Amino acid sequence: MSEEKQRKDKQDNGVSRRSFLKASGISLGVPLVVGHRVITINGQDVKLFGPTKTPVFLLLNGQKRTAQVEPRVTLLAALRNELDLTGAKRVCDRATCGACTVIMDGKLVYSCSVLAIEAQGKPITTVEGLGQGDKLHPIQQAFVDNDAQQCGYCTPGFVVACKAFLDKHPNPTPEEVQEGLGGNLCRCGTYMGVRAAVLQAAATSKGGKKNG
Repeated sequence: MSEEKQRKDKQDNGVSRRSFLKASGISLGVPLVVGHRVITINGQDVKLFGPTKTPVFLLLNGQKRTAQVEPRVTLLAALRNELDLTGAKRVCDRATCGACTVIMDGKLVYSCSVLAIEAQGKPITTVEGLGQGDKLHPIQQAFVDNDAQQCGYCTPGFVVACKAFLDKHPNPTPEEVQEGLGGNLCRCGTYMGVRAAVLQAAATSKGGKKNG
């Protein structure tokens, strides 16, 4: 860009593009470009560029937790790598399979598609927060009773999705269960067991008898 063009942009807008980008980074509290820092890997100094880690405060399963993460880190990565909550699984990492499902602010979300900094201040429930001590949540028990798990990678996400579904549909029909769980995939094909588990948990929550 010529100097004349740069001057014209500044006159027209009151601020140059370069100044705007600098100001935007400062206003967000995360500089777009920062000086490098040095870490040692295998005895060699390595330069790192980009935003440094910042504290995030999360309300997880009724407890306040703090983690130090870079702004780009997803909620899933923070849960698994920083907070040792490994129930949510990283499988597709594209918000399509549901293995990383959690409940955030009363809504079902794929934690691989949410930044940890965006989740601050919102109540989050992971699969680890469903049971009470050694007592399983009714949907967890129903998964065991109906053999609704095989390899296990999709199971935690399915369990959380079933919990959220039953919270909104406490007396579902088989058709509603099939449609309501369409956002979670099972490569082992245990869909029949999952649907049976949901219906059993629904009956148990109403004080009825277990199916099967």
